[in-house]
Amino acid sequence: MSLTTIDAALLRKMFLAGAQSIEAKKEYINELNVFPVPDGDTGTNMTLTIMSAAKEVSAIETLDMKSLAKAISSGSLRGARGNSGVILSQLFRGFTKEVRDYDKIDVIVMAGAFHKAVETAYKAVMKPKEGTILTVARGGAERAAELAAETDDLEYFGTEVIRRMEEVLARTPELLPVLKEAGVVDSGGQGLLEVMKGAFDAMLGKEVDFKPVEKPAQPAAASPAEGLVSTENIATADIKFGYCTEFIIMLEKEFSMDTEQEFKAFLESIGDSIVVVSDDDVVKVHVHTNDPGLAIQRALTYGSLTKMKIDNMREEHNEKVIMEAEKQAALQAQEAKPAQESEPVQESAPEPEGPRKPAGFVAVSIGSGINEIFKGLGVDCLIEGGQTMNPSTEDMLNAIGRVNADTVFILPNNSNIILAANQAKALTEDKQIIVIPSKTVPQGIAAMINYVYDKSAEENEKFMTEGMQTVRSGQVTYAVRDTSIDGKEIRQGDIMGLDDKTILAVGSDIADTTLALVREMTDSSSELISLYYGEEITGEQAEDLASRIMEEYPEVDVEVHEGGQPIYYYVLSVE
Repeated sequence: MSLTTIDAALLRKMFLAGAQSIEAKKEYINELNVFPVPDGDTGTNMTLTIMSAAKEVSAIETLDMKSLAKAISSGSLRGARGNSGVILSQLFRGFTKEVRDYDKIDVIVMAGAFHKAVETAYKAVMKPKEGTILTVARGGAERAAELAAETDDLEYFGTEVIRRMEEVLARTPELLPVLKEAGVVDSGGQGLLEVMKGAFDAMLGKEVDFKPVEKPAQPAAASPAEGLVSTENIATADIKFGYCTEFIIMLEKEFSMDTEQEFKAFLESIGDSIVVVSDDDVVKVHVHTNDPGLAIQRALTYGSLTKMKIDNMREEHNEKVIMEAEKQAALQAQEAKPAQESEPVQESAPEPEGPRKPAGFVAVSIGSGINEIFKGLGVDCLIEGGQTMNPSTEDMLNAIGRVNADTVFILPNNSNIILAANQAKALTEDKQIIVIPSKTVPQGIAAMINYVYDKSAEENEKFMTEGMQTVRSGQVTYAVRDTSIDGKEIRQGDIMGLDDKTILAVGSDIADTTLALVREMTDSSSELISLYYGEEITGEQAEDLASRIMEEYPEVDVEVHEGGQPIYYYVLSVE
C-alpha cells in the first residue's frame, strides 16, 4: 500500500533524520567547498544551522504541524551560519509557511511547499547565482510540480524529486566556472541533497547508520571532473571583497519592504554575496565587503546589533593554502622515508584512548543532566565539580592526559576553578592548552556551541570566549546564614536568585524567586531563556515554571533541561 500523507510525527522524524544525515557527511561536504574562499565551510555551516533547528524540534512536547513548523523555521533562522546556512534556513522558512496550516501533507501540499521554499530563498539573496544550492533546490521544486499532476504516491514522488536534484547537482560545474575549474559539484547543493536523502529514508522507515563519509580518494591522474583539487588553484587576488561580515539587527523601527530594498541596494554598492533576511523584529545580514564599518553603520540606523562576526577571507585563504602545502609535504616525506627509519614506538608510555585529533575538550560539570549536555556538545572528559567541590590542578592534569588531542580546551565553568585550570596549563608540555575562562555552566555551554570545526585553535579561543559573553547566567539556591547584601535582608533558609555579580531576588518560594530573578535578567533584547533544573526539582515543576515565564514573556523562547545538579534548584541563562 503506497504512502499518500505525512503527519506531524512523521515529518519531525524526517527532519531529524535529515539533520543527522548532513551531520554525518559534513566533512565530505566541506571538502567540496572550493569557491574563492567563501564565508566558512559549507558542511559545517549547514550542519550547525539545521542542528539549531533540530534542537528545538526535539524539545516539542505537544506536537502538531504548527508547532513543528515554528520550531524548524525559528530554530534554523537563529542558528543560520554563513551564506549556505542562511539560504538553507530560508528554504525551511518557505517550506514551513506552506505546510503549517495542514494536519497532513500530501503530494499537492508538498509540491506547493517546495515551490514556496525556493521562492523564499531566492528572494533572500540579492544576486542569486546559478550552479548553487538555489539551482538544486529549484530543480527539485520544478520536478515536484510536475509530479503533483501525475501521482499521489509519496515514495515515487520523493524518489523522482531526489533523482532530479542529483541530475541538477551533477550539472552545477557547467553553470559555475569555478566549480568546473575545481572539478567539484556545488557544496551547498550537495548538503541540501544529503538532507533530502536522510529525510526520505526516514519517510520510508529505513534504519540508517549515519557514519561519517571520508573524503573521496583522488586518482593519480584525475581530470578536474574526476576528483578534488587544492584551494591553492584559487588565487587570493580573485577575492574582490575581503571581509565576510555577518550580524543580526534587533529592529527598533519599522523595516518595510521598501526599507529592505534600500538597505540591500546600499550593501550592493559596497560589496557582494548579499543576503538580507527579515523575520518579524529580527534581520539577519550577510555581506562580503572591503569596509565592514559602512555596513554596520547603516544597520545601526534600524536597531541594535548582535551576533556580529567579521572574517578576513584573504587571510583565511592563505592559511588554508599553507596548511594544504604542509599536509602534502608531510605525506610526500612519509612516502619517501625508508621503512627501517620509522620512529620507535614508546611502549612504556600509556596512550590515551582513541586516535589523535586536532582538538579536545575538558569541562567541569555539576550534575548528571549537565554531563549529558556537555557530552552531546562534544566534550571528551568531564570533571565532577562546581561551587562546593573545586577540582584540583591534578584533577585537571589527569583529565588532560585522557584527551588524545594536539590542543585541549578547558572549560572551568566556575570562577573558583580558573586558577587551577591555568596552573594545569603551565604544567602541560606535550599539548597546547587553552583555558576558556567560563565562570558558569551556561557560559561553558555557550562556549561549546560557538566552537567551529576546521578553524584554528586561536580563532576558536576567540569564538568561544566571545560566545560565552553573550550569555547572562543565574542560579537559584538557599541562604545558609543571615546577611545583608545590596540592601537586601537575607535570613537563613531564604531562597536567593543570583546573577553573575550579585543577589537579585530573595523570597521563600523557589518558583516565585526564580521568576523574580528572570524578570531582573530579561530585557527587550532577550531571545532565549534556558532552565536547568536541579536534583531537588521535578520535571513537572520545571515545566510549570517555564509556562509561567512564557505567559509573561510570550516573545521569548524558553527551554527546559534536566541539570541534575545539587545545591542549585535552577541554573538558568538568558541570551
